[in-house]
Amino acid sequence: MRELIRKLTGAFGPSGAEEPIRKVIRAEIEPLADEIRVDPLGSLIARKQCGDGKRILLDAHMDEIGVMVTYVDEKGFARFTRIGGVYTLNHVGGRVAFADGTVGVIGIEGKRKDPNKVPKFEQLYLDVGATSRDDCPVGVGDPAVFVRPFETQGTRLISKAMDDRIGCAVLIETLRRLEQTDHDVHFVFAVQEEVGMRGAHTVTYGIDPDMAIAVDVTTTGDTPEARPMAVELGKGPAIKIKDAGMIAHPAVRDLMIQQAKKAEIPYQLEVLERGTTDAAAMQLVRAGVPSGCLSVPCRYVHTPSEMVDEQDVENSVQLLLEVLQAA
Repeated sequence: MRELIRKLTGAFGPSGAEEPIRKVIRAEIEPLADEIRVDPLGSLIARKQCGDGKRILLDAHMDEIGVMVTYVDEKGFARFTRIGGVYTLNHVGGRVAFADGTVGVIGIEGKRKDPNKVPKFEQLYLDVGATSRDDCPVGVGDPAVFVRPFETQGTRLISKAMDDRIGCAVLIETLRRLEQTDHDVHFVFAVQEEVGMRGAHTVTYGIDPDMAIAVDVTTTGDTPEARPMAVELGKGPAIKIKDAGMIAHPAVRDLMIQQAKKAEIPYQLEVLERGTTDAAAMQLVRAGVPSGCLSVPCRYVHTPSEMVDEQDVENSVQLLLEVLQAA
């Protein structure tokens, strides 16, 4: 799956501007699905109707964090706001790329009261090489994403946008390998998760599934002085028990645990104290949807160098296939 992951993480697709990544994903899944459509908000849905059993929704969001230009000054420097969870400490001195390929360097104001303190977000700016407002190639409302190449270190994969292109890769590979199930399965690549799980809400309302599973990343507790957490890289996908936005439905949670045990797939149990996933939106649609989440452990979430383990990704695919056979 390495080349697929490289392709997905390298594509442009901040929240609200997912057209380029949607095009990449669509090209991968068109030969595999019985039906493909895009909903009014922009989420991509691939349907695989293998039987008349349950209507199952598998979700991964295809948007990524980024920035948006709010103002360009007379010297051509741009101020910007966040798209999703963007934090000052992770990005000073980094680079962003706009949809047309324009690259900007994230600079920091030189005149600060205490240069040893973490600067305020409002003290950052973008330098796109312009000399004036008139020759600046970007303008108000233009979105950009962070720039980092895809790298491998043994089984560890490193890139920007693993959140949640790694979930998209898991869904694509699951669709590719799905040979037998009694169910009507909808593979959803949702928009605008990073700004409020908006795509998952609308697409779930339209599908009205009997069960839903989000595939996303989760943080880990295995780095120096990390916040204590019972999730590590390389120890298997994490089956979510609870996060800051939802408690997993017991039937969905237990189904994943049972199938992991039956197939001897390594797994971990996840309680995430900060953050949530599309499952939080999906479970509250209509009269309620039994929902859960399968998480890929990821270090350095919401930085330009997110890290996952290749075996965790493979085991996530295997577990989803087992779940689809047993649901």
